[in-house]
Amino acid sequence: MEQLLHYTWKHKLLPLKELRTTDGRLVEVVDVGLHNQNAGPDFFNAKVKIDDTLWVGNVEIHQRSSDWYLHGHDHDAHYNNVVLHVVAEADREVQTQSGLWLPQLVISVPETVVTSYRELLATDMYPPCYRIIPDLSRLTVHSWMAALQTERLEQKTQAIVQRVEHCNGSWEDAYFTTLARNFGFGINGDAFEQWAQYVPLNAVGKHRDDLFQIEAIFMGQAGLLTLDAIPARYHDAALQEGYFNKLKNEYAYLAHKFSLTPMDPSVWRFLRLRPQNFPHVRISQLANLYYERRAGLSALLECESVEQLRQLLSTHVTPYWETHYTFGSESTKSTKNISASSMNLLIINTAVPMLFAVGRHRQKDELCDRAFDFLEQLGAERNHIITMWKECGLEVSTAGESQALIQLKKEYCDRKDCLRCRIGFEYLKRK
Repeated sequence: MEQLLHYTWKHKLLPLKELRTTDGRLVEVVDVGLHNQNAGPDFFNAKVKIDDTLWVGNVEIHQRSSDWYLHGHDHDAHYNNVVLHVVAEADREVQTQSGLWLPQLVISVPETVVTSYRELLATDMYPPCYRIIPDLSRLTVHSWMAALQTERLEQKTQAIVQRVEHCNGSWEDAYFTTLARNFGFGINGDAFEQWAQYVPLNAVGKHRDDLFQIEAIFMGQAGLLTLDAIPARYHDAALQEGYFNKLKNEYAYLAHKFSLTPMDPSVWRFLRLRPQNFPHVRISQLANLYYERRAGLSALLECESVEQLRQLLSTHVTPYWETHYTFGSESTKSTKNISASSMNLLIINTAVPMLFAVGRHRQKDELCDRAFDFLEQLGAERNHIITMWKECGLEVSTAGESQALIQLKKEYCDRKDCLRCRIGFEYLKRK
């Protein structure tokens, strides 16, 4: 069963003997990668050494090799960066859309896993130590949560500093990239970060008084102003409405003026995506935010309350997108403002880390303290991770606590790093 193969790979329950591909090459699994719950390959950013070459990329898992073709991965560019195909039965060779023949590794599910399958399904959703959580002292929980919260902000600060370096030392550009990434709201986060790097803010700044031109550059650089980026069934409607062609023609002029090259539109994800999160809608909102001069770092640093942050980041779409989610696909009229829950996520994942990172960089403790204060003023996030911890007996009321528990799940529980976890220490001590 494929689900058990996923479990076997995720927890690295691999045989102790040498692993070899179907064509005899030696395989060493350095890192199984991060389990992907959305569309795309099953595990992201795995590290696999095949003979003497270390490959970093994605891993796809199937019961049979032929399932690769059954699921249409040979025609999907999102699977071009798969470096290893893991199967229980290798019944044929597989090839990516780009023409690469993939190495394949055959693994079997351990008998202990098979016989305990039902128990694993019932308990794998919780960390192994969940039974002792209700008995932990408040001091233990509070001190660990505080440490995890700081650790998460430090981690996000490192990511921002890396963006600053990528932006040639520009904190302003790094802030725009961070803001754009979080407008992807998870699924399109990587795509939005890549898009922001394609947006020449110096060039856009010369037309910042013209919202239409800003939107033309933003949409054009996203690769969305070609018919190939529009589903075929909407081609006629998009052309008849006229707005698509107007943007396309304006972008062609600006692209020639500034020597612009758009990104590949295939990186955008639409599967399992709510319409309000479609990249067209989010890019239009960002265009308005930039046009109204509320996408700058100095404006962020001036905010001294959560309410000021909400006012700063509040935005809407241009008129065409009030009745569309993609070109040519008309919908019920809506202003498509940022929802309250999405606004909280933008503050948590953009404003707070940026304040903390700038505070560290400029050695201004007041900015760091303000970041922590904002997390305490905001309510806890609502997602499957926080629901799990609540079911385990932990109280979660603030965004600071929810951020701490997300850090605990992703950096300790998922990595089985119990020896560095204070709850794990309590569990081992009691055992």
